[in-house]
Amino acid sequence: MEAISQHAGKVYPLNRSNVDTDQIIPKQFLKRIERTGFGEFVFYNWRFNEDGSSRDNFDMDDKKFEDASILIAGDNFGCGSSREHAPWALQDYGYKVIIAPSFADIFYSNAFKNGMILIKLPEEKVKEWQEKAKDGKFELTVDLEKQTIKSSEGEVLDFEIPNYHKEKLINGWDDISLTLLNEDKISKFEERDSLGIR
Repeated sequence: MEAISQHAGKVYPLNRSNVDTDQIIPKQFLKRIERTGFGEFVFYNWRFNEDGSSRDNFDMDDKKFEDASILIAGDNFGCGSSREHAPWALQDYGYKVIIAPSFADIFYSNAFKNGMILIKLPEEKVKEWQEKAKDGKFELTVDLEKQTIKSSEGEVLDFEIPNYHKEKLINGWDDISLTLLNEDKISKFEERDSLGIR
């Protein structure tokens, strides 16, 4: 997993609550076994008509949001089934940070495991920043070590994040990396076990 301690980027405001994982990445696109290639299908049913043409009432593909890497969404983001493809798709599309008032528990855990920064902020602040981001010029800088967010207008906010997730992100540790931190202990155990020592 790639280490991440700070990220600055443009914001895309997704002013919707209870966005479930089937809306993030519809089930018909789950046939791949690798983690890449899902980005083009993010929010597919909202972005495209049945014939593949772009919908006029969903602006994520608008040129002003090109290269947006921070998603600000409504309450209970990532609810529904526990598909890990949802964070894969969001990350593959280019999102590094997701901000919302709350997240579904399984999505919250899956996203961190895949190297994304998830931040919970009060609903009033989320709505305020969503409004400011509508013009495609609003940017945020997230500092994971300091646990601060700075807006392009100079506003600075503190945020909370579990230390366990914070440490993994900053060091680029996935679950396998954490296991390998104990490689010496594992090797010693295997050696003793092969000799019949308990």
